[in-house]
Amino acid sequence: MKIATASDHAGYELKKGITAYLSEKGIKYEDFGCGPDEKVDYVDYAEKAAERVSSGEYDRAILVCGTGLGMAIVANKHKGIRATSCLDDYTAEMSRKHNDSNCLTLGARIVPLDEGLNIVRIWLETEFEGERHQKRIDKIFDIEARNFKSGREE
Repeated sequence: MKIATASDHAGYELKKGITAYLSEKGIKYEDFGCGPDEKVDYVDYAEKAAERVSSGEYDRAILVCGTGLGMAIVANKHKGIRATSCLDDYTAEMSRKHNDSNCLTLGARIVPLDEGLNIVRIWLETEFEGERHQKRIDKIFDIEARNFKSGREE
């Protein structure tokens, strides 16, 4: 699994903890910014990482800003992205089991590091259940095909 990570300035410290965790677990990742002491727009960094997942270059993304909401909005503007802003273990688990989330967003002003790392762990380890949930994902793809210029690639 290859993970794209990114944050704005508000999410930098939490992202730093997450990338250390990914390294410790031997999970391949690339950090698309931002760096320390930069004041940036979350939009620019969410776009960089989400594009990599949308293109298939990366399997998933983990994006961090102050609330996680802005990153989710931007990521979900990309074809094939199912970004979920998770606040606890349950939402992390369900985002994978039922929604096959391929982009996790976290709010550094909401989720402390220890909770954030547990959310990341659960999100990475939880498998998509498929079956009845696949039908719903297919409906999402159909909506995407109608609303995005190039539609769903199969």
